[in-house]
Amino acid sequence: MTFPEFDPILVQLGPLAIRWYALAYIAGILLGWRYAVMLARRDYLWAPGKSPATPAQIDDLILWITLGIIVGGRLGYVFFYGSFLDTPIWANPLDIFKIWEGGMAFHGGAIGVILAVYFYARSQKINILRLGDLVAPAVPFGLFFGRIANFINGELWGRVTDGPFGMVFCNDRILTFYNGICPAGPEPRHPSQLYEAGLEGIGLFVLLWLAVWKFKLLAKPGYVTGLFLLGYGLIRAALEHVREPDGFMPDILQGSITMGMLLSIPMVLVGAWLIWRARKNPPYAGA
Repeated sequence: MTFPEFDPILVQLGPLAIRWYALAYIAGILLGWRYAVMLARRDYLWAPGKSPATPAQIDDLILWITLGIIVGGRLGYVFFYGSFLDTPIWANPLDIFKIWEGGMAFHGGAIGVILAVYFYARSQKINILRLGDLVAPAVPFGLFFGRIANFINGELWGRVTDGPFGMVFCNDRILTFYNGICPAGPEPRHPSQLYEAGLEGIGLFVLLWLAVWKFKLLAKPGYVTGLFLLGYGLIRAALEHVREPDGFMPDILQGSITMGMLLSIPMVLVGAWLIWRARKNPPYAGA
């Protein structure tokens, strides 16, 4: 298969460019916000306790989370990946602010969201694990749209493959942009962005939906948050085997571990601990 002639810019209004990448963030945040409000309005999901936040509080929280996603995602990319470029991003400090040129890291964004939830929970005197359980089921919306945007941009492609789903990430737009060169080369590669959209987005959403709506696990603080951290960490580590490996990893680690795997290890460990902790504690009966 040949990569379609996608244009990363949806609409160009003079100097203002509306990009699919930006719209993916907006769609993920808006849908996640409304889903979290829906969960907050259904006290029976939290029984014998009640929702940790009101819809009005979630409206305030979404601003904190948006800032956490943008600041954390960009700084995460700068420190986890951008530092290893031929010309590190921090060598030109103003480039750090050019998020419209791409360069966001999920693990950095996750740290930013965790900090946003933590400080908001403290300011409102809300149990942080219960607030995390309200936010976690909404995150897959952003993961899905973000990976679709990665695919449209023709970035973060996978490893070379001779399988039936192989795609040549090269088209006229890419050739023009890179002065006649396709960075992914002429070989078919895994469309790993679509694999991630399916597993990190749809698959993880279904897992958390079952945890919330079928098994009523919101009654046990930290359980749903733990499922998200564990699920994402395992999915990301598995999919790193079909993503193009990081060229900056030390030779001794090349072919065996990637930065994505390393960053997912703490998520898996913390997620497993939260699940273990929630399973042994009785349901939360407070307000």
